[in-house]
Formats: sequence, C-alpha cells, structure tokens
Amino acid sequence: MHGPSSALTTAGAERPRYEVADVVRAYGAEFLRTHPTSPVQRRALQAIARCRTAALGGHVEGCDACGHKRIAYSSCRDRHCPKCQGAARAKWMAAEQAMLLPVDYFHVVFTLPRTLNALLRVNPRALYTLLFRAAAATLLTFARDPKHLGGEPAITMVLHTWGQTLTEHVHVHCVVSGGALSADRSRWMALPRHGFLFPVLALSQVFRGKYLAALGRLRQRGQLRFTGQCAELAESQAWLNLFATLQHTPWVVYAKPPFGGPARVLKYLSGYTHRVAISNDRLLSVGDGSVRFVWKDYANHNAHKEMTLPAAEFLRRFLLHVVPPGFMRIRHYGIVANRHREQKLARCRELLGVAAAAPAPEPIDTPDTDTHGEALHDTDTERAPAPCPICGAPMRIIELLAPQPHDTS
Repeated sequence: MHGPSSALTTAGAERPRYEVADVVRAYGAEFLRTHPTSPVQRRALQAIARCRTAALGGHVEGCDACGHKRIAYSSCRDRHCPKCQGAARAKWMAAEQAMLLPVDYFHVVFTLPRTLNALLRVNPRALYTLLFRAAAATLLTFARDPKHLGGEPAITMVLHTWGQTLTEHVHVHCVVSGGALSADRSRWMALPRHGFLFPVLALSQVFRGKYLAALGRLRQRGQLRFTGQCAELAESQAWLNLFATLQHTPWVVYAKPPFGGPARVLKYLSGYTHRVAISNDRLLSVGDGSVRFVWKDYANHNAHKEMTLPAAEFLRRFLLHVVPPGFMRIRHYGIVANRHREQKLARCRELLGVAAAAPAPEPIDTPDTDTHGEALHDTDTERAPAPCPICGAPMRIIELLAPQPHDTS
C-alpha cells in the first residue's frame, strides 16, 4: 500500500490527450467573431469549453484512510459535449431494456440525399422531423401489409447527421422487431424465416415518395425558410428543378442482417444512441491553427485514415451537427410509441409466453438547456465518488466548490 498522501489531484486523469474542448478554448472566440452562428451553436461551444472546469464549480473528495484529496469539476450536460453522454446513455438504456421483446431485431438505415443539405441547414427541425415521420410511416406501411408481417412492430429510431469526416450525412438508424402485434391484438405475427425484413429497393421508393410529398406540403403552407445557399429555392422554377432531381435520385435505404435477441440489440444501442459528431479519442493533435483526427473510410474496407483540417473548418463542421433546442434525436414508433406502450408490450409478452416486465421508464434524450435557456450543469454530488486511487478506500465529498468567473469573449 502507498503511504499517506495529501496531494490534491483532479478527477479524470485518464481522459484522452486532446479534446474538442481544447479546440473550442483555443480557437472558439476567433471563430465566433468571423463566422455566423445560431444561439444554440454558441451555447454548445460555451458549454463544451466550460465542461469539467472551475467555471462550473464542483466539489473536493477526500479519503479518510490516507488523506488523499481530489477535485471533481461539474459536467455541462450539453448533449453535444463528447464528455457528457455517459449518464444520459445509462439512464436511457435502463428504459430501453424494459421495452425489448425476446425476438430477433433488424437494423435499417434511411439516408437523405446530399442534394437536400442546403435546405436542411436552414430548416433542421422541420426536415429532421420529416425524416423520422417518413421513415416510420414507410416501415409501418410494410409491416402492416399481410404479405410481410401483417401487424404493428416495435421501432426505435436514432438520428445521426454526420459522416466520419464531420461532413453532412443525414440519416436515421432504425431498430425494428422481427415480428408484429396483429391489429386485433390476438396474435404475435412472427417474421417468416427468409433472412430479411423488407425489400430495401421497395422501402427506398416508398420512403422517397412519402418524404417528397410531405416536403411539398411544407412549402405550400409557407413553413420552409429559404436563406443562404438555398435562397434561390424560393423561386418556383428552382424548386421544381430540385424536386425533379430528388425524384430521379436513388434514396439509400440499407438493411443489415438481424441482430439476434435483445442482448445484442442492447450492446449495439449502448454505443450508438448518445453519440456526438466526433469523440475525443479520435483527435490526434490540436495546435498551429489545425486539428488532426482519425477517420474510418467505409468505402475502402473500413481503413483508418488521418485528416487535418484548419481549426475554423473543424469547428464549422462540428457545429453543423448541433440540433435545435429540445429536439428529440431518439424516437419510438409502433408498439413502443408513447401512447398505449405499456398495454401493448404487456400483450406482446403474454402472446410470446414470457414473464411480464416492470413498467418501462420514460425513454430520454437529454435536453441541452433548461426552460430558461441557460446551460445545465451537473454537480455530480448525487453519485458516490470513485474509490481512492492511492489506497482503494472509499472517498467522500468534503467541500463544495462554487462556479468561478469564466471569460467567454
């Protein structure tokens, strides 16, 4: 055992060498002076820069056995912060586990064409919502068809807006049960053993039709904005040209082989739901006005490659993936939709002959702001401190630290 120590350390010494927060602190102020940003983007940068620093306060933990002390600074809890997704993920996973059924699940991905990117930048809430609705409606249409399932499946969807190099790649990941509850709730409709859920080409065509029809209705109602690079779309002919292009563009729908049972679904979801555009462990260097990071080239057998971007370009790309305030990036449809969820799941378990589960907690997608628009932060005082790194004895909170002034200029 090590001898007594009174040294004051900072919790989290095993963090990655470089963090997105380092980029923000070094280059964020200049970026904000030279690039237009929205209020939610500015709040995200401020939260990331302040996360787990004296700016948010925190507490001091002490070990009664050896006298070791350490500071634990508060987290910002912004959902765009690479360091603040663990607690939200754990809470969400507990709720999700209670909703899984003992059947195979499938993974389906619906992707929007890049032609829509300019329009998406200025209408993110409307067009992301439309993506969820069109994808869900497509899956439910096929599932309810007697030629496929003939009932209502369980569908969980997760929005991702990025590719490996932080460029725009807007898509929604769907986890779909390999079976469905019949309309009269009298039978569980098992998926035929042919190895796939629905034909992807047909899914793609129906998805495109549903999305474009709803997009056209949004424009007719005057519910779309046309500014920046999509300003010309306010003109009727430019809009018609865009629509014609989209109608003749193949829309990518990808279906993976079945996951297997609930345990494999949970393993997948645990690493996929509360992700941000880039994790800290992908950063290789920050300095001299640039950011170097590793990325996976899916088109080249998942080869790992390196990319260096000017810091301003890195921040610009990162901020493309800040979603509107309060926007829910994880949604449930079919059997697990909020309405009548508990009753439907109970009936499914009865039909499948499995024990009833406890009522599922409400699934969450942690918001990035409170009702007053101020950044939330977690004092981390509700969780028991980790054991002492010196002697392994329990540690306790011995002092609370008030937030310190922080220069956000």
